[in-house]
Amino acid sequence: MIIKKFTAKTEKEAVENARKELGEGVVVMNVKDVRAKGFFAFLKPHMTEVTVALEEESERYTAAVSAINSVIASSEKKEAEAAANPAPAPAAAKQEPAGKENSSAIEEKLDSLQYLLEQQLQQKPEETKEEKEEQDEKKEETEIDRFMKLLHDTMLDNEVDEKYAEEIIGEIAQLNKPNMPFDYALANIYQKMILKFGMPSCITPAQKGIKMVFFLGPTGVGKTTTIAKIASIFRVDQKKKVALLTADTYRIAAAEQLRTYANILEVPFRIVYTVEEIEKAMEDFRDYDYILVDTAGHSHQNSAQKESMNKFIHSVDDKAEKEVYLVLSATTKYRDLISIADAYREMTDFKLIFTKLDETTTLGNLLNLRLYTNAELSYVTYGQNVPDDIEEFNPQRTVKKLLGGKN
Repeated sequence: MIIKKFTAKTEKEAVENARKELGEGVVVMNVKDVRAKGFFAFLKPHMTEVTVALEEESERYTAAVSAINSVIASSEKKEAEAAANPAPAPAAAKQEPAGKENSSAIEEKLDSLQYLLEQQLQQKPEETKEEKEEQDEKKEETEIDRFMKLLHDTMLDNEVDEKYAEEIIGEIAQLNKPNMPFDYALANIYQKMILKFGMPSCITPAQKGIKMVFFLGPTGVGKTTTIAKIASIFRVDQKKKVALLTADTYRIAAAEQLRTYANILEVPFRIVYTVEEIEKAMEDFRDYDYILVDTAGHSHQNSAQKESMNKFIHSVDDKAEKEVYLVLSATTKYRDLISIADAYREMTDFKLIFTKLDETTTLGNLLNLRLYTNAELSYVTYGQNVPDDIEEFNPQRTVKKLLGGKN
């Protein structure tokens, strides 16, 4: 297996360089920002480092991985159409012994992830007498089985719902063989989880005219701050014309907070109470690129307020392009997230924004909601700083954390 790093100004450019040198069958294993070193480092441009892998021993395996990567690059294809059932590693391949230096290849792929997992495997506590007797009655467990169980338990520790953890492990177990090296199993499950997440789908310009963007969500998730961050990116970084509206007439503080951000960014701001006022704003700002609309952060169980919001959202259906984002906190319990998602799904389709990633050590709910709603992930936030603490969802980084790897 060839493991190599490529550095370029952007992730896309680095991946293209990798494919030019190694071929289309490369697997993207890690992406990270790198900073130049030395006295004049601050004068040098920001760079992105991409670590890729290419399996030489099996053409079938390489072709399958290439197919997987093509799906990752094109979020329009569904997982079921893209997963090509990669063939397992050749029987002749030797299994790397756990804890030795020859685990460095897969260790490099995922920032020491294999080494971490194998160390946990070796440190597994002694079975009780009852467990040992029960185990003796079963077929002797192979090392790869134990490794897959460890991955399963690691996902549960990161609050991935057991249903989805078992589903993922089950799909990978069908491809594994008893003597398959850990790195093959790890690469399979890593790519499978990236496929399930898909690539981020963020706000895009309208093909013609303005783009109306509605932000939904319960109280206290940081919806208003998230809107301000996105508005700052459009206004300051991309030099777009942005207007801010709020339909949150229940909380004066929320409206004043958004007004303050609008004044700082020097963009127009309005409070809208009726559908007619939204339509008037669309007419007044028809030459703008984006109108970002903050909605009332009421309880998702309030039927009257839900109906009012539903009218606001669909009032622009035949007048402008729109996108709808459901803003959720990563700290919310999964059962509550399901209830919230179900309530808003009755109104409209949406994409997902997760906030407060800095306030939790587990990211399992991102995968849970992605699989439960089939809604695409877009942005994540991790602090209160405007506009810094926001970025597009990164599936590789998130999967690495869910499997117990380093940040």
